[in-house]
Amino acid sequence: MNAKHIYTSLTRISDLEEGGFKVKAFFKEKWQTGDYVVCKILNAGSSLLKIELQSGRMRGVIGGECVVGALGERFATLEATGTWKKVEEDMIMTVLTGAGLIGKLTSKSAFIPNMIKVKYLGHATRNGKKITMDDFVKPIKSIPFNTPVILFVGTSMSAGKTTSARIVTNLLKQANLKVVGAKISGAGRFKDILAVKDVGADAVIDFVDAGLPSTICPRNVYLSKLKHIKNFISNVDPDFAVIEVGASPLEPYNGDLAIEAIKDQIKFIILCAADPYGVYGIIKAFNLKPDIVTGVATNTLAGRNLVENLCDVKALNIIDPKNNSEFKKILSDKLEVEL
Repeated sequence: MNAKHIYTSLTRISDLEEGGFKVKAFFKEKWQTGDYVVCKILNAGSSLLKIELQSGRMRGVIGGECVVGALGERFATLEATGTWKKVEEDMIMTVLTGAGLIGKLTSKSAFIPNMIKVKYLGHATRNGKKITMDDFVKPIKSIPFNTPVILFVGTSMSAGKTTSARIVTNLLKQANLKVVGAKISGAGRFKDILAVKDVGADAVIDFVDAGLPSTICPRNVYLSKLKHIKNFISNVDPDFAVIEVGASPLEPYNGDLAIEAIKDQIKFIILCAADPYGVYGIIKAFNLKPDIVTGVATNTLAGRNLVENLCDVKALNIIDPKNNSEFKKILSDKLEVEL
């Protein structure tokens, strides 16, 4: 790593570290989502907070270091919200996600530690022109999207979607099936798709690969980026796509568009729930009945009974090893494959 800068995981699609760049400050009127920016760390925040590097590894930071991230927006129900659009004249911002999404902090949960505070030094530039995430999106052949999808949705962030996707991917790979893992909405974190890659997914992709730091963006922009992701999956030609819709579909990450765009290929839906009443809300809001509900809401018999009585859907904690056989049978029967 170039010791002069910390390259966050949102720069993993770029050649910034290898190719070099100059730093040039632009008036805020010229800023856009996905611009690569260089910021000086003013306050490292809690010692618990670290930066996710291009490799997916986590690194601690020290005040005075410079970080390269991307301008973006976050609207997390359980942790923090922020946007580059609210940056004031002092140019003070916050690292809103470990992946290097940078913007003005607009609210924060009292239950999370102080976040990393930074000051804008300028944009990464070449020949006087801003360098953006879009500059590194690789062209891909357009192919109709016909891949069978196993969809993971949640009632909120941290509901167990990525863990559940990892479990399902592992089962599919044990059956010698070709699998692509994808996260198609939310805020970018490399660890989410790496978790699926680590259990054998043949290929992985997320919206960062399509040029977005998060999927809070105009709906037409999101649909264009989603098409890129779908084309990538189609070109791999897997037996199944394990697809996660980050956060919840009701949050401003365009999750509703994501589900609508792939609905014809959805073969199995797993809803990860933090509480039973959230299950009811998702079902009513999207007329989307899952095949099973899992997550924190299914940890106890009380939670499972409430989900099943309230929503008339199967509740099963798939993280619990004693439920492996039952879950495999449910999944096998619905997908019509031997697992």
